[in-house]
Amino acid sequence: MPYYKQYKVAIVGFDGALASAITGALDMFSFAGVSWQRFNQQPPSQRFAVSIVSLQQRSFECTNRLVLNANEAIEDLEQTDLLLIPTIGGSVEKTLEDNLALLPHLVRLSQKGCDIASNCSGAFLLASAGLLDNHIATTHWGYAKLFAKMFPNVDLRINQLITQSDKVYCAGGGMAFHNLCLMLIERYCGRETANQVAKAHVIDVHRNHQSDYTNLRLLKQHQQPQIIKVQEYIEDHFSDALNVTELAKLVNVTTRTLNRQFQQWVDMKPIEYIQSVRVEQAKRLLENRQITIQQLANQVGYEDTASFAKLFKKHAGLTPAQYRIKFHRDFDF
Repeated sequence: MPYYKQYKVAIVGFDGALASAITGALDMFSFAGVSWQRFNQQPPSQRFAVSIVSLQQRSFECTNRLVLNANEAIEDLEQTDLLLIPTIGGSVEKTLEDNLALLPHLVRLSQKGCDIASNCSGAFLLASAGLLDNHIATTHWGYAKLFAKMFPNVDLRINQLITQSDKVYCAGGGMAFHNLCLMLIERYCGRETANQVAKAHVIDVHRNHQSDYTNLRLLKQHQQPQIIKVQEYIEDHFSDALNVTELAKLVNVTTRTLNRQFQQWVDMKPIEYIQSVRVEQAKRLLENRQITIQQLANQVGYEDTASFAKLFKKHAGLTPAQYRIKFHRDFDF
């Protein structure tokens, strides 16, 4: 059985939280690498160690009157890979007032480099901690006016289901935690594990444009602004005729320097990153559309269908046709 690193997820609990956003996320992360494997008579390998944290490890009452126990005190939490803020189910203003003591710990853990994600109105806690200043974010559409009034320094994208800015993620409506959890599972464990979790939990959701590059986001953890600028340019212009010389000009370095820096920080050359982005986009198109292989190649920047098909199989392990049969979604909700 292959060895997998186990990632730590801490879900923040507080009075007035929406219970389903906590227990649902707890189940999805806890059973990643477990449920699908059991259904298919494979050895399970739990991919995430999940705990609920609260101030002083106190139990807390959710808005449906369900009382949940915390596994550890957030004060004692020194490190985590992901900190998840659930939906505020009750009064936003009262919940923020009652949980001011949480905010320094959100900041502390963020400064230690963990990813932080909020669901729905949980974004109010992130914003109150200052973690969304000058970042894009989203929340439930019903809270748009209140959020914009309280936090004018946040770039609110209320039309987006999921936003990502640096290492901070936000999801919109209450049940959007399904989408958020799947996106984060894919970020850490890859597409196959995320698909397994979706199938095991009978969740059929279409990934939208905010999560088009979740597999590649792991390659941005270096936080080198020049390289990130080139990566984001590639992601925004993957269908164009890109070349390394022009990319180097974007950040005022030589082609040789860009190649060297990409190899240092991303562990691949710029041309390999372009190929990876194009293949990832091709996968999304195959999953969500009826499209010919020629159309697919053209939409991701290739004129030669044979060369594209060869590249796709090298990256995905399947031909485009095989991938479409395996992953195409035949219906919408």
